[in-house]
Amino acid sequence: MRTIVAVLASTLVIGSAFAEGPAKTSSGPAEARADAVRDQKVESHIKALHAELKITAAEESQWDNVAQTMRENARELDQAIDKRDAVVGNATAIDNLNSYADVAQAHADGVKKLAAAFSGLYSSMSDDQKKEADEDFGHRTHEGRKIAKE
Repeated sequence: MRTIVAVLASTLVIGSAFAEGPAKTSSGPAEARADAVRDQKVESHIKALHAELKITAAEESQWDNVAQTMRENARELDQAIDKRDAVVGNATAIDNLNSYADVAQAHADGVKKLAAAFSGLYSSMSDDQKKEADEDFGHRTHEGRKIAKE
């Protein structure tokens, strides 16, 4: 579930800030594997989006900013989810609501960062690339799947 949410967030979040935050420290092999799976899914999504948008050599530096933002957003969202998961078993209703709000806030912040990072790239794209980006980012269900056009 964490991975799905992280990938969804990375899909929706193309921000501008890309200061490297502190690395997440894994507390064990299972967490390290979960991080590796998340990272692999994010990288796969970045690669697929790069291909779908037909990023040109001239756009590559702006794309790198977008990709880095997606990676950071996935890590930050994952950290918020981990924090929630750590307390949810003993959480009161208020604790539960607050931890959910933290996850939602991490997602919202990530979306804003992604939009800021993507805006520069988007403005330099061809009309065909913009059309593809509009479809990729504008027609998604809650689960992140594309909505089929009729």
